[in-house]
Amino acid sequence: MKASKWTSLSPLGRLALWFGIILGFGILFLVGMAFCISSGKDLSTVSAMWWLVTAQDIGLFILPGLIAAYIWSEQPAEWLHVHKGASAMTWLSAIVLMIVALPGINLISSWNQAMTLPASLSALEEWMRAKEEAGMQMTEKLLSAAGWGNLVINLLVVAILAAVSEEFCFRGVMQGIFSDREDQRTPHAAIWLAAIIFSAIHVQFYGFIPRMLMGALFGYALAWSGSLWVPIVMHCTNNAIVTLLYHLALQNGWDIKQMDSLGTADTLWLGWVSLGATMVGIYLLRRSTTMSKASSRTSAGN
Repeated sequence: MKASKWTSLSPLGRLALWFGIILGFGILFLVGMAFCISSGKDLSTVSAMWWLVTAQDIGLFILPGLIAAYIWSEQPAEWLHVHKGASAMTWLSAIVLMIVALPGINLISSWNQAMTLPASLSALEEWMRAKEEAGMQMTEKLLSAAGWGNLVINLLVVAILAAVSEEFCFRGVMQGIFSDREDQRTPHAAIWLAAIIFSAIHVQFYGFIPRMLMGALFGYALAWSGSLWVPIVMHCTNNAIVTLLYHLALQNGWDIKQMDSLGTADTLWLGWVSLGATMVGIYLLRRSTTMSKASSRTSAGN
């Protein structure tokens, strides 16, 4: 197939095109919200928030990337790394890794939350903490919806759709734009740049470091496996664990703050064990992808 002028776009050109499409969908999203408000719709209810999150994930994260990839690549599925899966060992390693990493993530989060700024930046710190609190309140409102039916919706919207859309956006598209596609080595700069932007866009600064580290882990999982579905499954696992823990806490009257502190304070030892187990898990994930690629080359007769 003869390449068009769009397929030869530079990384900067692709980034501009992608942002332009996102801007167009963003305007439609705001117009829709304005119409709902003018019609007397209450957008603060849990059901309304589910619809807003769904529209945001599809309209701002998934569709712009799909459209842009089809415009600038003759093989969009391959460019996005959604054309193949992974070995059973890779799937298992990815899921177990996210489970054992939870207390370690809580420990790193506690260090991040203890961050304080100089007195001269007190206004900035107050704004950062206000944004953090607003984000937490929205998440807690969604996850605190009682009942098994609401749990299923939260698993679909908060756990699965959010993970698919964010990985599609930040690892599939953004990391792809920042990577040199002719270089088969691990694109470290692209991974970390996408991870930093991924964390910053949440505007929750007291969870910035653990979210950035998870973003980098997802990025390396993509680079090692060559499949976007691996970081998607890892992200889904993390989100599903949090969603299920909130549901169990609500059903049984547990203190969710104690669950968030697992791996800190009285269970600090568990946090350190988790960090050690996470390092081992990362090694096993890397090894599983290496073995899978070697097996594929052998089967192909190379």
